[in-house]
Amino acid sequence: MASAALWLYRGLLRGGLAAAAPVLWVRDRATGKARPTLRNRLGHDMPDVEPGGLWIQAVSVGEVEVARRLVAEVRRRAPEIPLLVTATTATGLGLARQTLGLTLPVHACPLDLGPAVRRVLANSRPRFLVLVETELWPELMWQAAQQGVPTAVVNGRLSERSFKRYRMVRGLLKPLLEPIAMVLARAEADADRFAGLGIAPDRITVSGNIKYDLVRDETALDWSQHLKGWADGRPIVVAGSSMEGEEGVVLDAVERLGGSSELFLILAPRHPERFEAVARLLSDRGLAFARRSALAAGPTRPDVLLLDTIGELARSFSFARAAFIGGSLAPTGGHNPLEAAVWGVPVLSGPHVFNFREVYQEMTEAGAARIAADAGELASVLATWLAEPDEAAARGASGLAVVERNRGATARAATALLELLGLPGTVPGEVGG
Repeated sequence: MASAALWLYRGLLRGGLAAAAPVLWVRDRATGKARPTLRNRLGHDMPDVEPGGLWIQAVSVGEVEVARRLVAEVRRRAPEIPLLVTATTATGLGLARQTLGLTLPVHACPLDLGPAVRRVLANSRPRFLVLVETELWPELMWQAAQQGVPTAVVNGRLSERSFKRYRMVRGLLKPLLEPIAMVLARAEADADRFAGLGIAPDRITVSGNIKYDLVRDETALDWSQHLKGWADGRPIVVAGSSMEGEEGVVLDAVERLGGSSELFLILAPRHPERFEAVARLLSDRGLAFARRSALAAGPTRPDVLLLDTIGELARSFSFARAAFIGGSLAPTGGHNPLEAAVWGVPVLSGPHVFNFREVYQEMTEAGAARIAADAGELASVLATWLAEPDEAAARGASGLAVVERNRGATARAATALLELLGLPGTVPGEVGG
């Protein structure tokens, strides 16, 4: 029988959805944002799914990247295990379909409503529900438990700020978390916070951060042969995953350095619905720019490449002297600096990096990352790295060393999940992680 806390959650969620739906509808049409269809979010039109496998639920792009690594490792060890991947946001779902959709079923995460969740469970019949990082949907976990499907959290992350909010309703939250059979936490601090919410310590293991298990994608980009001519001897700086307001700060920093004569900028906004707004900003600034989606229409020697695509940013870091990682000047918590570090590229970020607090702490201590609060500080650090390429390369090498010494979490997570399924955790001839 559902707890009183779950009934309260259901009432609050239904009221919240009813209030939010018209606001989101208007905002999406104003911004051009394309959310998953309501039919998909209600569990309809699902692809065919073999029963008896893992349902892996991610939120957005970062969590989908974690899911991709986990999928690859599980398939390497147990290729017979059926897999379903779902994602919540439009960009996350788009990336999942682009990178995984040809080889396994991908679908939108259902709304956390009983009928929608039951529909997906009935169509997929998984043996385990795997939630990436902090996707703790009470209805989803409860409905899964009613059908004998345990829940595991992988790469479990719980920030201090989120923990403080959850602690305020710990009594209500605890019964909602009872279906969780296992938490694989990124770090000791995350493990302590999950335990502080009432999850039994014997269900929590520190397994490391899967985001360190990056592999360089050496696949050539369609536009890479043009890059030498575009840059024309200028060092390349990549500004990736930028949020609203951050592109202007980056462009101000470039102007302080002497403008586009000093560097070639690859600019990659985080969200596709903002591509047009960023293109207008570049045009208003009088910058010659090429759009990845329309290279033939661009100038022969642009100042900026606007990367208005999904799935190419990580490889673009391979060309960079330095990288700016967005979501960090805006107070959104920052995005993944390791995508640049794995290429040996030093990282600049704003001060708001709480989503990757431990990663940034280690990278800044190693000299591989610098925090800058505004355009002036961005320009100051970039000026040094552009003028002294050996120093930039040394800092980038330090970042790569940070990545290398933290690898192994994906293997540990796959081992734990397969053992829960009653399967060997390692492949023949391999020592477990």
